[in-house]
Amino acid sequence: MDDGTRHGDLPDGLERARTTDEFTASTVPAGLLRTHRIATGVWGRLRVRAGRLRFVWEGDDAPPPVDLGPGDSLVVPPDRPHRVEPDTDVRFVIEFHRPPDPT
Repeated sequence: MDDGTRHGDLPDGLERARTTDEFTASTVPAGLLRTHRIATGVWGRLRVRAGRLRFVWEGDDAPPPVDLGPGDSLVVPPDRPHRVEPDTDVRFVIEFHRPPDPT
């Protein structure tokens, strides 16, 4: 589903490493609700499939929260503190992207 608003773009040359199972408000891991970061060298793209979700950047220079709805996506750079606030009817996945393996 790509018919929503895109918030940010992945850098060129990254490959999708994996995609999470679909999360709902009742299945979202507790760690995503607390401030956390994506690992160095790994980029994330959160995709909302249904419902609403607020994405909250953390830190002193944090931009304002972003409210996401069905079809919206948001790119998360490595090492940027953030958390999510899901509404009760949300369904979303997170894709993880990284540079290709140099083998």
